[in-house]
Amino acid sequence: MDIFDGNTDMIPVSLLSKEDEKNLEKIKIPNELPILPLKNNVLYPGVLIPLTIRRDRSIKLVKEAYRHKRMIGVFAQKNKNIDDPQERDIYNIGVMASVVRTLQFDDESVVFFVQGQRRIQIDEYTRKDPYFYAKVSAYTDENIHKKKSDDDDAIIDSVKELVIKMLHLSMRENSHIDFAIKNIDGPSFLVYFAASMIEDALERKQKILEARSLHDRAYLIMEAVNVEIQSLELRRKIQNKVQGDLDKQHKEYVLNQQLKRIHEELGDTPGEQELADLKEKARDKKWSKEIKQTFESELKKLQRTHTTSPEYSVQLNYLNMLADLPWGEYTQDEGDIKKVRKELDKDHFGLDKVKKRIIEHLAVLKLRGDMKAPILCLVGPPGVGKTSLGRSIASAMGRRYVRVSLGGLRDEGEIRGHRKTYIGAMPGRIIQSLLKVKSSNPVFMLDEIDKVSGMTVQGDPSAALLEVLDPEQNTAFHDNFLDIDYDLSKLLFIATANSLQTVHVALLDRMEIIDISGYILEEKIQIAKRHLIPKQLKENGVKENVIFSDKILEYIVSKYTRESGVRQLEKKIAGIIRYRGMEIVEKEDEQSSDKFVITEDFITTSLGIPHFEHDKKLLQDTVGVSTGLAWTSAGGEILFIETALSPGKGLLTLTGNLGEVMKESATLAFEYIKTHASDFDLKQELLEKNNMHVHFPEGATPKDGPSAGIAIFSAMLSSLTDRKIRSNIAMTGEITLRGKVLPVGGIKEKILAAKRAGISTIILCAENKPQVEEIDELYKKGLKFIYVDKMGELSSSVFAK
Repeated sequence: MDIFDGNTDMIPVSLLSKEDEKNLEKIKIPNELPILPLKNNVLYPGVLIPLTIRRDRSIKLVKEAYRHKRMIGVFAQKNKNIDDPQERDIYNIGVMASVVRTLQFDDESVVFFVQGQRRIQIDEYTRKDPYFYAKVSAYTDENIHKKKSDDDDAIIDSVKELVIKMLHLSMRENSHIDFAIKNIDGPSFLVYFAASMIEDALERKQKILEARSLHDRAYLIMEAVNVEIQSLELRRKIQNKVQGDLDKQHKEYVLNQQLKRIHEELGDTPGEQELADLKEKARDKKWSKEIKQTFESELKKLQRTHTTSPEYSVQLNYLNMLADLPWGEYTQDEGDIKKVRKELDKDHFGLDKVKKRIIEHLAVLKLRGDMKAPILCLVGPPGVGKTSLGRSIASAMGRRYVRVSLGGLRDEGEIRGHRKTYIGAMPGRIIQSLLKVKSSNPVFMLDEIDKVSGMTVQGDPSAALLEVLDPEQNTAFHDNFLDIDYDLSKLLFIATANSLQTVHVALLDRMEIIDISGYILEEKIQIAKRHLIPKQLKENGVKENVIFSDKILEYIVSKYTRESGVRQLEKKIAGIIRYRGMEIVEKEDEQSSDKFVITEDFITTSLGIPHFEHDKKLLQDTVGVSTGLAWTSAGGEILFIETALSPGKGLLTLTGNLGEVMKESATLAFEYIKTHASDFDLKQELLEKNNMHVHFPEGATPKDGPSAGIAIFSAMLSSLTDRKIRSNIAMTGEITLRGKVLPVGGIKEKILAAKRAGISTIILCAENKPQVEEIDELYKKGLKFIYVDKMGELSSSVFAK
């Protein structure tokens, strides 16, 4: 069956009078009519429009109807893209029409003028050849005999005004048309005439034809004309470069339609360049079969998606990410072990455990040729160089470096990404970082892993990290946005943490823990001379030779910093150098001097008076005062425990801002002494008639933990026996009610604290001996270690002779 395109530049003509309207309703409808499917247009009763046909069967139908003065049935086609419609593809309601005139053109096409007569409906198709024939019947309004109301006139007037306004906006002003519209008497004719004038969707025009009352048709027309007027007003505003205030969604629709037509006129298909770029990126990719199939499948989806659709940009972004990821792209590791060691030593002083582990990995990699990278976790106080070490490792190994800060991370999607179906979806930080570095084997620094939040409404980030940091799982890491497994096994993950207490237990099990303790004084001096001073001279533009002697650096460390690392030390050195730079500028010295020696007076001038006085050991042996060793996030500290007896009822009082664990340690020590009073030659009367007060100085500082147990016990026993505790002894160890001494942590930091305070002897649990032996002799130089298993063994070592 041939199709009519239904396009015309002519304005449709309609009958005008009420009499004509009544006459049409009297026209007899034949039982059977030839059916002509109309493409992309709807014919209305009383309306005369020109249509073009080009196919032989359609031309034959029209010519025979014109020659024999026969009526035909004109029905709109549901889908304009079907070239050979069947019965199901044609609307059931149409118009009986007459062919008024035909015109033959040289290109063998025929223009015929057809005028609608009455609405009809198809009852039954009778034959298909040479064209459709069907039995038809009249399609009339409901309540056709209803009396005319005042509303009818108002509705008709509104339709007239809107149609005239629409014609003016469309620049189809014509005095004859205006006159015709204003003088149409028949309300149905007016509605049908207006319907034929609008450029609306075929479904809505068909709905107007099928409406079974004048009111319904009029309201549908006014709605359609209003939309058309809005569209025309927007076009005029665009042409005049004036911002419109129309509904945003409708405005975007009109603009997109205009843009589409412009591209069609220029012969340019939007999105062609993007598709070409994607194919070019994909040409040299080292993809597996699965990834390649996914890319090609998603690319086909993109080709089927219109460029103005919101899904187009989502699909394009996904494919760009897929093509930009470094699938199977690796940098070559540095094979010279000696060179790597030299590079690591150049940037960082000390940190031998970490350097040794990296060298071991490279050595095995060189022997084997391929292996999974280790997953390291560097644990230590702030300022010891954990984060900066990652960049040095990457530089030494010849790999690229990427750092992700996990501090405060609450959303699991930050790790695994969000599904691309969500608005604003993005891949997780792991995949985003790989996109930036363009390598699948960088050194990947997961900074502050101990600051990751636990379970929240957005999921559990710690649990998401399990897949990333598990060597058995990260060969197929699944990012929700990427939706394809990605191999992370070649990445060298290095996590950093200040404490392991808040790190998920399962995460700890997957990582290789390397403790990085604080620096001793000698190490800080070397770090300052090798790294910090040259760096700050360069950053502050001071070119003269500023000399910091070892004694001056020791003065700065002891008087102006209290830390395990060197971050505060660097700030103080920077302050001194900036002050010297200010002097150079003010004196217009032009940096002519060869050198400038830093003195204590200059430090006081530039930094102010000393901030700290590091705790020193007791000047003399004292009754009731012992020296404990404590671990803090800033390193080790010494801790004095003071005790005093007063008449009372054997009560224990604790002061000094103590935590529950430390309170329990004091209670244990006191109860043990009561229980074993005879072992220490103590009389029960002494314990029953005196109260014990234990105080921990610096009450503003919270204190907790079990490691002060033996120090508390020693101080209590000293007060009760009136024996002096040696001032050069410090101790650390947990106690039990049975009198056992248990091992504690933070041994290296505590040793450094004792050494800073001038302590010469340290008492520890015997089970801590392996940890002490692991520590470099440099840290233990000048110290004596006494190991105990039971609390009763303390008396012989703690008390002065």
